[in-house]
Amino acid sequence: MPQIFKIGEFIIYFWSNENDPVEPIHVHIAEHNPKSNATKVWITKSGKALLCNNNSKISSPKLRQIMRIIEANSEEIMQRWYNYFGEISFYC
Repeated sequence: MPQIFKIGEFIIYFWSNENDPVEPIHVHIAEHNPKSNATKVWITKSGKALLCNNNSKISSPKLRQIMRIIEANSEEIMQRWYNYFGEISFYC
């Protein structure tokens, strides 16, 4: 799984099997090891982070902090998504 960056014990990554057609841009968040059903965050056209699910059960304060970091790095995430998948679409 392509890791984007790490925040403490949490890794932010793309799941490499994102269906066909590729789902709208999003990242997964998991503690220590990537999992297919980890917390999922959509990236909007404006670069905001929108929580899809919190399957990793990350505490609310920690999740808010991680989502702020994702938003601050949304342009890099979008570029890396495009470079990896060759296309980009948005949930909203």
